[in-house]
Amino acid sequence: MTLRRTPWLAGTAAATLFLAGCAGGTQPAADKPPGAVGQTDVDKAMRTPTELTFWTWVPDIEKEVALFEKKYPAIDVKVVNAGQGEPQYTKLRTALKAGSGAPDVVQIEFQYIPTFTITGSLLDLRPYGGEALKDTFAEWTWGQVTGKNGEVWAVPQDSGPMGMLYRADIFDKHGIEPPKTWEEFAAAARKLHAADPDVYLTNLASNQNGAWMGLLWQAGGKPFQMTAADQISVKANDAAAKKLAAYWGGLVKEGVVSTDPDFTDQWYQALNKGKYATWLTAAWGPVFLSASAKETSGKWRAAPLPQWAAGENKAGNWGGSTSAVIKTTKNPIAAAEFAKFLNTDPESTKMMATEQFLFPPTKALLSDKSFVEQKPEFYGGQTVNKTFAEISDTVAKDFTWPPFLDQTVNDWDETVGKSLADKGDVSAALDQWQQRITTYAESQGFKVSQ
Repeated sequence: MTLRRTPWLAGTAAATLFLAGCAGGTQPAADKPPGAVGQTDVDKAMRTPTELTFWTWVPDIEKEVALFEKKYPAIDVKVVNAGQGEPQYTKLRTALKAGSGAPDVVQIEFQYIPTFTITGSLLDLRPYGGEALKDTFAEWTWGQVTGKNGEVWAVPQDSGPMGMLYRADIFDKHGIEPPKTWEEFAAAARKLHAADPDVYLTNLASNQNGAWMGLLWQAGGKPFQMTAADQISVKANDAAAKKLAAYWGGLVKEGVVSTDPDFTDQWYQALNKGKYATWLTAAWGPVFLSASAKETSGKWRAAPLPQWAAGENKAGNWGGSTSAVIKTTKNPIAAAEFAKFLNTDPESTKMMATEQFLFPPTKALLSDKSFVEQKPEFYGGQTVNKTFAEISDTVAKDFTWPPFLDQTVNDWDETVGKSLADKGDVSAALDQWQQRITTYAESQGFKVSQ
């Protein structure tokens, strides 16, 4: 479950990423992919005895790997857990810089792909049949793994479209309907806390930049846009972000929404004791909650996020990862075939969804009745997978990430996150965040537009 606990890894030390970084500097994007690898070459590679190294933190993924090895007995895949998230990325940067020790295939979260493409560390999968996978995945997830010139940098593995889990018993007790708009949500927050000062409609964790980015995604924000290899647009305090700041900053100052740090012992206890009537979370949340708040079984339900305007149907994303091939691999064909198989083979993807409980990005599973029609007792028999599959269809397709994510995350924690914890001026904190990102980007050689 560690994959889902810290999708943005709040509080990690910022890693310095220079444009002339760990893989020999920025690689200019190619307008056209190199020549396609023919089927004859693929067949030859998959019959040639080969060892691949695969870095991942997904538990028991050896089961899916075994399916690949059964189909291609000449290929031996060595599975290595090099750490979850940032610890793995640090090791990967070190190996790339040293010129040895890097894996052939590596698990990378959506938001970290630009961090490694800017340094030319990932293999463009277009020559290896990557483009043919486009229609296999939800459109917005495909946008997370492709470059502006059509490069295919990775294969989606799992995703985290955001919705709202809520305590039906608390809502019923206080006559609250699942809010369909954020205005209704604010009214319900005030009503509930006035009726029971020990209960909050929700908790917006002050240490969780992943949730903030997902909500900003839903609100239409576009904080980071790469316009060229050395140029970036930074708009972390644009109108969408200011709207979020005014809304959440206001509710926090009123004291009707809590800002407790999440994924702590106190937070788990609060979930079990009914301190929070909702959790604004991602599609991995239902399984996570059922294991973490067992005392509340049967009391939770799922719904889409409230909307900024009545009648809208928009969502953001929090979390999700991919399988990427490292450019230094000596076996690019076998590595590409493995990354594709792992995340598109029906048996492999079904196993990840039902045994490791990764929320799927493939259209096939998002419409698979055996998956979407599950009725877990924890949610009173509601088909929560279906709810989040429908939410996945509403995630915006054009949200992108900066190539210096660690620094961005660290700066958020020290500005916006701190202002939420202190019940301060969140709008002013956004301006500070914007300035910090801009200053850092310029110090790394980027030309910044705002």
